[in-house]
Amino acid sequence: MIRFLILGAGSYIGTYFQTYLQENYGGESACESASLRTDAWREADWSVYDCILNVTGRAHADIGSVTQQERESYYQVNCALAVEAAQKAIADGAGQYIYPSSIIVYGDSSSESVMRITSDSKPAPSNFYGDSKWQAEQGLMQLFPEWHKGGTALVVARLPMIYGNNCRGNYRMLEGLARKLPFFPKYDNARSMLYIDNLCEFLWLAAKGRVAGLYFPQNAEYVQTSHMVAAIGEAMGKKVRLTRALNPAVALSLRMPGKIGAMARKAFGSLTYDKDMSVLEAGDYCRYTLEESIRRMHEHTMDAKRDNRGGNL
Repeated sequence: MIRFLILGAGSYIGTYFQTYLQENYGGESACESASLRTDAWREADWSVYDCILNVTGRAHADIGSVTQQERESYYQVNCALAVEAAQKAIADGAGQYIYPSSIIVYGDSSSESVMRITSDSKPAPSNFYGDSKWQAEQGLMQLFPEWHKGGTALVVARLPMIYGNNCRGNYRMLEGLARKLPFFPKYDNARSMLYIDNLCEFLWLAAKGRVAGLYFPQNAEYVQTSHMVAAIGEAMGKKVRLTRALNPAVALSLRMPGKIGAMARKAFGSLTYDKDMSVLEAGDYCRYTLEESIRRMHEHTMDAKRDNRGGNL
């Protein structure tokens, strides 16, 4: 029996992971959650937990429209609290501490059209969100100079874009485009992404194997934006025709300055981890392909609509 404590009650990843454990490993795991928003966690006993998963954090948002006070809160939540919680995990003798970091520590894809991350790439945050994650990693490494494989083990997972049921952000934008547009640019790009169920399997295997180290989980295949839009359309029963006739306009928009260029690079730029960086020695966590994940998400949406309408669509 592996006992989990999820720090970040009500968070997207934390809530989904708790459900995933119940549905897939209910007989092998027990899971509780706690919030770091109050001081109660400081008095709790964490020695009974095999794995502390800290998904408390402020997410990547529209970083151009935040106040200085909001910027400081990113560092407080994403960095200072993460380090303080790790100190408690070590002091109480918890088996493992997992901290989800972000691919954004290498820079923001909205500023470059192609980013290929290798094992030799060095973090170079281009905004305060990425810097808050990078500062947290450095603080954790001071506590775990050798990952503490013999004591409390540290896992830092630099996550790419996460998508799944009820997710927000870029996926919903692509879903909207697939629903409305009859044509979409067939532009060649590549993105490292991670389906939420594949992430949950990664977390389970990492805890079960009590691994320690720096990890770069991603789906087995890179995602091309056009293919994803087409797959979303197919799941909805809608044909989205891909055409290279629109590629000159995409290429032009990628070179444009300001918000238009940033949005184009975010949609059609390339941001990838080398695939050999993403192996987990504890097992294969990629349970679902891109097409399977999109089909599962669409089925979940349709089931939710049936429930809301009393079984009738």
